[in-house]
Amino acid sequence: MTSQPNVVVLDHGSGNVRSAVRAIERAGAHVELTSDPDVVAEADGLVVPGVGAFAAVMRQLREVGGPRMIERRLAGGRPVLGICVGMQVMFAAGKEHGEHASGLDQWPGTVDRLAAPIVPHMGWSPVRAPEGSTLFDGLEDERFYFVHSYAVQEDPTSDFESGSPLERPLVTWAEHGTPFVAAVENGALSATQFHPEKSGEAGIQLLRNWLSTLR
Repeated sequence: MTSQPNVVVLDHGSGNVRSAVRAIERAGAHVELTSDPDVVAEADGLVVPGVGAFAAVMRQLREVGGPRMIERRLAGGRPVLGICVGMQVMFAAGKEHGEHASGLDQWPGTVDRLAAPIVPHMGWSPVRAPEGSTLFDGLEDERFYFVHSYAVQEDPTSDFESGSPLERPLVTWAEHGTPFVAAVENGALSATQFHPEKSGEAGIQLLRNWLSTLR
């Protein structure tokens, strides 16, 4: 019997992450909620959650040394999964409530208010996954649960540098008033704007798909 992968959910004080821990456990992993850098470095996978404002989540990450932990894992090809604002901070910058904040700059793009008549975007929406997606394997016709007012609405691959140590991103799209980035898969780094842990069986299967990539 194959042993369970060890996954760390990064504990940086961002809201209630217990539902994410339970969902990842249900998907088949042993999960620890911690910001201990040694435990983060040794884990098979790291999940970076985030709720609230972009700048606030960046401050929380910096307070626990999150940016360095994430960078070290990605430099070693060690899988990381960002969820909701945990995905948004992987981009270059965020503009929210009049505050412009720098992100982790793993991907080009700015997180900005959705160009939609009604925000937040809250509820179940379909997504358009690209050919070759691992996260959405077998989930092409499923809907996922979103709660957000901000997103990346430009194509992060449009000016992606060919010399980057990461592979060219696979981008999944959804729509609320305008198309926006719903997920990105990029070598060791993956992320979703929606909440897999709130997306029923489809979300659990997506987490299983991610766990299948862990060494």
